[in-house]
Amino acid sequence: MSALMIATITVKDPGKFQDYIAKTKEISAPLGAELLYRGRVDRVLTGEAADHGLTIIVKFPSLEKIQAWHDSDAYRAIIPLRQEGADMKIVTYEVME
Repeated sequence: MSALMIATITVKDPGKFQDYIAKTKEISAPLGAELLYRGRVDRVLTGEAADHGLTIIVKFPSLEKIQAWHDSDAYRAIIPLRQEGADMKIVTYEVME
């Protein structure tokens, strides 16, 4: 069953964040990752104000593939770059098909 990884992001250093994104794409592509959405918050129609400016949604073939990406040595090596470039919350969802 496919799965989504949704990241809500506040960029702190645009250059480092772009480096992180480029490296993340390289690491996740062999695991079947597909970028579905990358965009900025426009407005909040209901609920609390958004505490981030950017959202990225990536589809993976399974939750196990997301976990493999996240636990890989290659991804762990770029975590400091992520932390320098942005404040980020990453959440996974299993797609109910």
